[in-house]
Amino acid sequence: MTTPLTLDAVLAKAQTRSFEFPYMLANHVPMVLIALDRLGATPERLDEWYETYRDAHAVPPIAAPVAPINPGNWQEALGDRAREADYRGFFVGEVQRLGIDKAIRAYLPAMTLGIAGSATHPLMRLAYGVLKNDAREVGHALGYWAATYLPLPGPGRFEADTDDPAEVLAGIAEIEGIRDYETETDLLWHNIRAVGALPGFAPVIDRLRFHDNTVRRMTEVSLVAFAFTLDFSALHALTGMHWMRLITPHVDEDKVEPLYRAFWQVIAALIPKIGFPVFPTADQVQEMRERDAPEWPEIKAAAIASYDEHDVSLAFSASEEQKAWGGDRLYRVAAARRLRLID
Repeated sequence: MTTPLTLDAVLAKAQTRSFEFPYMLANHVPMVLIALDRLGATPERLDEWYETYRDAHAVPPIAAPVAPINPGNWQEALGDRAREADYRGFFVGEVQRLGIDKAIRAYLPAMTLGIAGSATHPLMRLAYGVLKNDAREVGHALGYWAATYLPLPGPGRFEADTDDPAEVLAGIAEIEGIRDYETETDLLWHNIRAVGALPGFAPVIDRLRFHDNTVRRMTEVSLVAFAFTLDFSALHALTGMHWMRLITPHVDEDKVEPLYRAFWQVIAALIPKIGFPVFPTADQVQEMRERDAPEWPEIKAAAIASYDEHDVSLAFSASEEQKAWGGDRLYRVAAARRLRLID
């Protein structure tokens, strides 16, 4: 008897594959499968998308385990990609033992400063695992985060000096050496690492004063940055704020602000890749917001038909964020621009 094709069946196949493919590029399949399902794709489309992506990128199976990881030694190999199987196995077991919420609360705070690992895609996978309420996916995501852990300068050494998240991003242009830093490859996380190593970057994590509306303002800045640049790196700001919104209910209250600080620090490190954008005026934003754009069903259909993982990611996150933040139609305009449905 043939097993019915379902999201879970396709996801089970995807979970046998490594979280990255050569050369250290993020494997988006597990997250995109969940997003496609939420957008309305059929199980057949999920399977086709998985197989096409797997073959096109030669996504390898998970490498063999190296050595056991346990609650006593789990922090000793953070950032060691060779320990992928060990970390994934450990965290799948821990999430099944503790449950999703308790496992995230127990383990994520110690990995907050490593959020830049694999260009924040462990955050993405964790968010989608939470969204699906899937213990195995959450375990794989925590394992991904641990094995690719990439710390940037820590907080608590400098005074906050602004209430504006956009000012933190704009200030990156003034850091000495920011326009001629060197990195060995064009990998996004290599760029983040190189910018983070500049001496003048250290204060960034502390600059923003947090208030009740700070997260909303970060979300608005991320949306505007992407809508006006359509930049690949800015896309990760918009989608990343969606991922943060999904996981922070599972983080203790006093650990939420440090997580947002660490995330915004990563976005700040991407400003050179975005091209040091000049943020538009309120009138320019409103003009963009009022542009004609297709309705969500057409945008979602275009995303389902696309083989570009970032089309799917952006369309889903934008549609969800519009619902969460008061219906701002700029999300729909931005998604339509990304899907090339409007000029």
